[in-house]
Parts: sequence; structure tokens; C-alpha cells
Amino acid sequence: MPYSPDVELDDGIRFSENLLLAMMPERLREKLEPHGKHVMLEVGDILFASGDNVEYTFFPYKPTMISLLVDLDDKRRVEVASIGQEGAIGGIVSCGDLPAYTRSEVQVAGTALKIPMHIVEELKRDSLFMRDLYCRYADYLLAQVMQSVACNAFHPIECRAARWLLTAQDRSGDRLELTQEALAGLLGVQRTTVNAVARQLQAEGLISYRRGVITVKDREELEHRSCECYASVHKHFRKVLGSKESSWIASCEA
Repeated sequence: MPYSPDVELDDGIRFSENLLLAMMPERLREKLEPHGKHVMLEVGDILFASGDNVEYTFFPYKPTMISLLVDLDDKRRVEVASIGQEGAIGGIVSCGDLPAYTRSEVQVAGTALKIPMHIVEELKRDSLFMRDLYCRYADYLLAQVMQSVACNAFHPIECRAARWLLTAQDRSGDRLELTQEALAGLLGVQRTTVNAVARQLQAEGLISYRRGVITVKDREELEHRSCECYASVHKHFRKVLGSKESSWIASCEA
């Protein structure tokens, strides 16, 4: 399923609603503005599949959440990273217009800003800030992938599910429209396994689950149930990117 049609930029680019966009200085914003298009993304939309040339960068707005998935065969897949309002997807760790290794699929519907890859590459060539921003975000994204590998290998499903829910809440809020079948696929386990974990978390008051909607009720306790992977990746993000007040920004030429 391709992503949905573009919609008009009635109010211009919403720079404050995506962390990477919010970090950009005015000069870069002015260069991006004429080329940006808002796009509506629905659950199940594919931004690119494995082997597709990456032609656009997408900057999600809350509550949009997009998964990078590795398909092992026709029936098995696993999520290796996810992207929300804190980042971008498409051409992050490459020079653009190169084939994708993973499949990019929307998990939580919402809007995103779409920028042609050649525009992003021009800005990278002309701006030290843009190059540094993308390099730093690529470092964080790689850390997320590596931590996912370690987590999937060593941690029990209860901890992994708690970690995923915390990350999803950060990006999409307390209410998540997600079936247990979809969550099981993302975590690479059977639906019956996720069903048992969800029942336990609900019985203990950490979440509620009804008709395909998961609501986080007790974040503090969910953090206690999660493995250390959530905190490790979150801490690394703060170190390498931080916010628009981060000290590394001052050292870059816009």
C-alpha cells in the first residue's frame, strides 16, 4: 500500500512539531519551505520497501509512528527501529537515491512532512549544520538498531513489550490504536504470547486494552517493568542530539 496523497501546506511547515525540524536555523527553514509537502499517513502505508530507491525524506509529526521492518520470509518479520516526531526517515544513513534495506511501514496514523531527497542532499552539501544534524541522528538510529538486537537476544518478552509501549507513548501519546497481532509481529513473537503479556499488564493496572486500543495507565511502573534498553537509547539520544538549545549547534555554520 503506498502512502496517501499530499495535502496542502495551508499553514506552512510546522517546524515546532518535529524535533529535527525545530533545530533548524531560519536560513535552512527558508530553503526547505518551498519544497515541503504534508502527507497523510494511514496504518499499513508503506513509505518504501526493501530494494526501493529512497526518493524522499519524511519528518513525522505527532502522533505518527513508523517502523523499520526486516522481513525474514512471507510470514515472519521483526521491527529493528521506529521513528516518530523526534526524527526522520529516508536517506538518513545514505547519500540518497539508494536502495532501502528495510521496509518502512506506518504503525500509528498521522501526518508527516515530505521533502524530495535531492533537496535534502543539496542542503547537506551546503550546510555544516545539516550534515552534522543528519550524522548525529544516524548515530542515534544505529544505536536503536543495535540495542534492539541485544534486547531481542537476551530479554524476556515482558520487558521488551514494556520497552516498546514506552517508546510508542513518547511518540504517539497515551492512546495507541494497535492490534495484538500487529504488536506480536513487531516483536517477532506469537500472538498468544503478546495476548498473555497484555492481559497481565492490564490486570495489574499498567495498561488498558479494548477493541484494538492500548492505553498506558501507569507509566512509572511500566518503566520499572522495562529492560534497561529503553533508558540506554533515550540517554544516547539526549547526548548526541538533545534539543535546539544543545551546545553542538552553536559550533555549526547554518
